[in-house]
Amino acid sequence: MAYAQAIIGWGDVGGYEYEVIWDICCTSALGKAFDEVAQREVNTLSGGEQKKLVLNALLEGPDETLILDEPDNYLDVPSKRWLEEVIAKTKKTVLFISHDRELLENTANRIVTLELGSNGNTTWVHGGKFSTWHDARRLRNARFAEVLLRWEQENLRLKELVRTLQVQAAISPDMASKYQAMQTRLMKFQEAGAPEAPPIEQDMQVGLRGGRTGLRALTFENLALEALTQPFDFEVFFGDRIAVLGKNGTGKSHFLRLISGDTTVKYSGNVKIGSRVEIGYFAQTHSHPEFDSQNLLELLWDMYSLQLGPAKSALRKYEIDQAAEQKFSSLSGGQQARFQVLLLELSGSTLLLLDEPTDNLDLASAESLEKALDRYEGTVISVTHDRWFTRGFTRFLVFGSDDRVFESPEPV
Repeated sequence: MAYAQAIIGWGDVGGYEYEVIWDICCTSALGKAFDEVAQREVNTLSGGEQKKLVLNALLEGPDETLILDEPDNYLDVPSKRWLEEVIAKTKKTVLFISHDRELLENTANRIVTLELGSNGNTTWVHGGKFSTWHDARRLRNARFAEVLLRWEQENLRLKELVRTLQVQAAISPDMASKYQAMQTRLMKFQEAGAPEAPPIEQDMQVGLRGGRTGLRALTFENLALEALTQPFDFEVFFGDRIAVLGKNGTGKSHFLRLISGDTTVKYSGNVKIGSRVEIGYFAQTHSHPEFDSQNLLELLWDMYSLQLGPAKSALRKYEIDQAAEQKFSSLSGGQQARFQVLLLELSGSTLLLLDEPTDNLDLASAESLEKALDRYEGTVISVTHDRWFTRGFTRFLVFGSDDRVFESPEPV
């Protein structure tokens, strides 16, 4: 009887439906049925597997509205394409935060923008795709600026009239009533208040310097990353813009760490660094244990002997001067990313290794970084899953799931 009651209770709470849902979720996210992985601990899954499992559960679940905070972060390109497909197909209402421009373009039918206004944060809704968002925002801000200018011009005109009538009223008492009426009109105009000013523009000023190097910046001969890749040959030339592509876990970050001089990366084969090549490295996880105990001002002094004034100016360019006395470990992911880009600028490196540099950057900061890389005199190698960012690259090194490493004529 107890067993029968348990079966009935399991059905009443929807247990059988959830078994089906989780079987679908596990098959999609892990490639295995729920029964095969039911006892597996969640922390043994990769970050991408955990995220896909949770997203599957939400999308297959009963909730009609989903709120997703950066659902694309740390997903590889196939997983991001999967995310686009499921968001596009679902009949649920999905409100999501994302800085992935390709995801926004392919899924969002309305874009809510939060911006810093002169009197606090403002919000506006663009009822179209991301590809039209920039133009819509520029037109909107131009309208705000034009209305505000007209208000300021009218305010100035009314003030001039009040001053003129004041002089006339002092000479002729007959003008006193007109003077008082104009004073009242000016007061009511100003009490109504000025129209909303355009939002405050972000102004992250990336200024990567770089410099000339030998023609061959890097040469790899019969290189194999232990337990990750088969041997491959590859040459990097001065001025190259190389995107390193592939699924999570194929060895892309290990490849950058090897070039950066990380002695913990195990490999075979030869790596040759060209003349005048100075390497700057942007770490994906922003994991810098050597930074954790110091604030930004202390780090800039220790690394580049920047005194208080110049250090504050450098941080202001990257809009992190308000966090100058915070420890690096206490910064947000976006602030840590911007500080790392600042360090690249100060280093004057001639070869940049960027591991997912746009993952935690807001749109304005990512676009500023892209413009700086366009102007940069040097060589850039970047691991990225940001398909929009990939558009700025001309060579594509692919780490395949079959352990092969090969160059592709286009991003794959």
